[in-house]
Amino acid sequence: MSPDGLHRCAIDHLVVMADTLEAGVAWCQRTLGVTPAAGGEHPLMGTHNRLVNVSSEAHPRAYLEIIAINPGARSARSTGAARWFDMDDARLQQQVRRHGPQLIHWVASLPDVAAGRAALARLGLDRGEILEASRPTPLGPLQWQITVRPDGQRLMDGQLPTLIQWADRHPCYSLPASGVELQSLRLEHPEAPLLASACAALGLAARVSIGPASAPRMHAAFRTPRGDAVLQGAPAG
Repeated sequence: MSPDGLHRCAIDHLVVMADTLEAGVAWCQRTLGVTPAAGGEHPLMGTHNRLVNVSSEAHPRAYLEIIAINPGARSARSTGAARWFDMDDARLQQQVRRHGPQLIHWVASLPDVAAGRAALARLGLDRGEILEASRPTPLGPLQWQITVRPDGQRLMDGQLPTLIQWADRHPCYSLPASGVELQSLRLEHPEAPLLASACAALGLAARVSIGPASAPRMHAAFRTPRGDAVLQGAPAG
């Protein structure tokens, strides 16, 4: 990637998985003190979401996605292909059902998703194929390219980001300010050197902090109307 392209790489959004969107909304109100804005449906994956604008000085175009499997829709992917973000994983589903909505993953925005995918491949990390995706909105369709493995795996316990490249419009352009601001994202993992190398290869080294740990964990720090809050990603398994 060019130096300019690397500069534009950023945290795009954090992914909170919920058993139902209703549960996700209640969790957001209880945890962050705000009601998430309307999102939409993802016909390709059979999922739907609600969104919170968490843009800040440190992360000027970022949002929180509360996502759930849409009980009224079917995935349009080819037979045998899984939904994104490990959402078809039975253990993860049970964990979310038992403990409530949880931070499970993050997505990085790149100006060239194919170059980012190739950079990870050189480190032996298969981020998956690049899919064209979209969802309808009142302002017209949102369109993007995103990396999704056929098995749907997040990789590295959700700490290796999914890669996304937006078309002409980003969700934050129409998301109202929420009063919640993302301050930092810290990743802790037993394979911290590999994770750090991956983030550096994607131009994200300045966007996240990474450290070693015996068990993987994400820490996302926010400023909210109720004061500071930290979301901790649930451990795998």
